[in-house]
Amino acid sequence: MRGPMTARKGGEGDVFARIGAFLSEQGLSPEPAHYSFAYSIITEPDGAIAQAVRRLTDGGVRLRRGDIESLGGTVVAGAPTGEPVQPRRPDISHADALEDNAARLVAETQAQVAGFTTIMQAMQDETRGFGRDLAESAAAIGTPQVIGHAGGLEEIARITGTMLARVRDAEARLASATHEAEALRAKLADANDTARRDALTGLPNRRAFEEAFTARGERDGPYCLAVADIDRFKRINDIHGHPVGDRVLCAVGRLLVEECAGELVVRHGGEEFAILLRGKTLAQAAEHLDGVRAMMAAKRFRIRESDQPLGSVTLSIGVTAVQVGDDSAAAFDRADRLLYTAKAEGRDRVCAA
Repeated sequence: MRGPMTARKGGEGDVFARIGAFLSEQGLSPEPAHYSFAYSIITEPDGAIAQAVRRLTDGGVRLRRGDIESLGGTVVAGAPTGEPVQPRRPDISHADALEDNAARLVAETQAQVAGFTTIMQAMQDETRGFGRDLAESAAAIGTPQVIGHAGGLEEIARITGTMLARVRDAEARLASATHEAEALRAKLADANDTARRDALTGLPNRRAFEEAFTARGERDGPYCLAVADIDRFKRINDIHGHPVGDRVLCAVGRLLVEECAGELVVRHGGEEFAILLRGKTLAQAAEHLDGVRAMMAAKRFRIRESDQPLGSVTLSIGVTAVQVGDDSAAAFDRADRLLYTAKAEGRDRVCAA
């Protein structure tokens, strides 16, 4: 099939990859509005918008909502809304890298869907005259010149054969296009899910948290936000190795999901988890999370390969009430400061405010 799909193997494929990378770097979801904004920057690198973006992102910071809107873009759910962030840490985990690749896959798949629309338009152009030709052929069969001609039957057979061939060709094209549309739809659904899920623990990730926080309904509140961190996790990795550390992360994630059933539990990054609790006052949330903390501290882990005891794994937790008008950055910053207060006060505790 010719057209965009063929071109994508060459120069256009690089454009789509660069657009996907831009969306991932800026924390933008692959919505059409974001894709259009990125397209204008990537395809016109010397334009005024692209130059402004380079100045704003110099040093590795992300664009703010206000930056994007001031440049004529539109921000929808999943886009950055707070202050610029610092460049990504050099110790970025493999799982975080997988999430970034998944986000890029979403953007690339979105571009393929857009290209498929162009393919369908090309098919319509190629077959636009089919109905007219079919009517003319049917009329030709009934003319006296064909009916009364000695070779009339042969001419009727020829016209009918031509029409049938075009019908079969159109059916084959439609079947191929339908198959490609279904494949693209499935790929896009998988990519969207992958981009919002942590590769190691299977929990929702930071992107899913941002979207859920933005989409929360104030009437469904009150809400509280907790940030939980595994105490002395680096020591576990240093002594027992990263495979053991990964299993500890998965075990902590499972316990949080089980004991916070119905709440959004995400791996926010590294050994840090975020929990968005709905319908609880701050005091109720703190009490519930202290019970989760105590349950984690009471568990005794063992090394699978040697059956040696790993010892207790404890959590420090900061929890804050989400205020009306809070964005995710403001609420998370409060909870994160409370988390470090809990660390400073001796770890294995909940600090609420």
